[in-house]
Amino acid sequence: MSKNNPPALEDLIGRLSRLPGLGRKTATRLALFFLRQPGEDVQGLARALLEVKNKIRFCSLCHNFTDRDPCSRCSDPHRDQGVICVVETPADLLAIDSAGLFSGLYHVLGGVLAPLAGVGPDDLKIDELLKRVEAGDAERRPLIREVLLATGSSPEGESTAVYLSARLRERGVTVTRLARGLPSGVDLEYVDSATLKQSFEYRREF
Repeated sequence: MSKNNPPALEDLIGRLSRLPGLGRKTATRLALFFLRQPGEDVQGLARALLEVKNKIRFCSLCHNFTDRDPCSRCSDPHRDQGVICVVETPADLLAIDSAGLFSGLYHVLGGVLAPLAGVGPDDLKIDELLKRVEAGDAERRPLIREVLLATGSSPEGESTAVYLSARLRERGVTVTRLARGLPSGVDLEYVDSATLKQSFEYRREF
């Protein structure tokens, strides 16, 4: 903390520096940038942040961010209701959906199994996925015929896929995995659309 900065400026720098990937120098540049902007632009940004916080929640089906429940993807009648693509995070979902390679439903786990970090099956949306697979006729939705595991290729992503595959096969559903077009250790949100396309086209039973 700099004793020479006005308290309000120092408070803003401190808050910005807590954002992912932002150090104090970058936070300071952003704070100074905001100081130079018209008041209405800064107020607009503040309103947008409050709107996101107050209105965005999780879809009760896929657990992606949404402003209505169920979300627009889950309630879209044109999507294939018999296939679910399982991803780690909302960012992964957006990467796949924006590439236009998948027309089914999604399920966001909220992370991966990481025993050393204390993340077990109960910490993820695994039970919710299994319930979706089992729902079928009971809720008058088409039976799920395929679950595509699109977790990352990190060791944690692979172990999560193995665990899910075993649990899903117990329920008689076909389990597939993205093909090895994905680079090892890279998160889906950073993969280019051509590589994603290859992974979808050559996905295999898992």
